[in-house]
Amino acid sequence: MKAVTRRLLTLTLLVCTGSLTLSGLAGAHGDVTPQPVDTGNLKKLGPDWLDVNPYRGNPEAIRIGHSAFAQNCARCHGIDAISGGIAPDLRKLPEGEEGDAILQGRFRFGSIRNGVTYMPPFEGILSQEAAWAIRSWLDTVHQE
Repeated sequence: MKAVTRRLLTLTLLVCTGSLTLSGLAGAHGDVTPQPVDTGNLKKLGPDWLDVNPYRGNPEAIRIGHSAFAQNCARCHGIDAISGGIAPDLRKLPEGEEGDAILQGRFRFGSIRNGVTYMPPFEGILSQEAAWAIRSWLDTVHQE
């Protein structure tokens, strides 16, 4: 029996026995409740979004950002930002202001193509402080 046929039969069996639901498959990607990020130890930034990461190199922001990434981003972008192909590998974000602008835009507004949400917007869900803390951590794992 070919491998593809075996996989289809296995999926069919799992669906028929109730071990797997098709609705669960359809909602698996991105169906996540954002987790709160405690940024109480970081300088407050106010309501207006900054264009440049104010926490770059800040050890506390890096610590918070690593935890925030693990809780809110790793499901799609991979553990420690090592993407498995579902979403972009954020270790490859450009350094400096160019990467800051890309992260800020995606974080705030998400990514929707042809009516399909590839990344939900996080503005109003997670704070600007959380976004820049995540960016600060991503700077530490940057790769060319």
